[in-house]
Amino acid sequence: MKFKGAIFDLDGTLIDSMAVWENIGEEFLKSKGKIPPKNLSGILKTMSFQESSKYFIDEFNLDLSVSEVISEFNKMVEDKYRYEIGLKEDVVYYLRKLKSKNIKMCIVTATDKALSEIVLTRLKVLDFFEFILTSGETGIPKDNPEIYVQASEMLGYSPNEIIVYEDALHCIKAAKEANFYVIGVEDESAREDRKEIKKISDGYIESFKEFNFK
Repeated sequence: MKFKGAIFDLDGTLIDSMAVWENIGEEFLKSKGKIPPKNLSGILKTMSFQESSKYFIDEFNLDLSVSEVISEFNKMVEDKYRYEIGLKEDVVYYLRKLKSKNIKMCIVTATDKALSEIVLTRLKVLDFFEFILTSGETGIPKDNPEIYVQASEMLGYSPNEIIVYEDALHCIKAAKEANFYVIGVEDESAREDRKEIKKISDGYIESFKEFNFK
């Protein structure tokens, strides 16, 4: 099968941003006068923003709506996306190679669309992509295969004509469940899952310099 499309995750795959999110839950709770549990990062690891927001509201009795919590998260990281976060190594090289092969590309992300557009515009890569599809606008978390299926339909191709690039284990599992060909992308945030990621992915890259698109 000759691949015609590519679906990219954003954080941890295209941009080097996972460190920004690692402590966001703890900082948020402290700002509300709450004591974060020691295993907070593990609790939040596979949650969408909607799910983690509901967790904070329910577990810590916050008088906020889900949308208000998400808005606060976004405000906490906006300057990082606007001014600091960079691309991972050789991303532009890779995107140019795919474009030269007429591969249609899109992004599927849990990150707010406005933040995604801010960082991709600043890094001058937004125009490589047909669209950005987010969990927020679809209501579908990234551990649900349906978000990848929806993206494939928007690209106009079937799952077996598309490669998915992801760094997170739960997202890789979801894409595989929907019968996509999945490339695991190395990121330090997923170091504990690296062995399983390599096992279930169809391929694994440490850097986008490892270009081998069929």
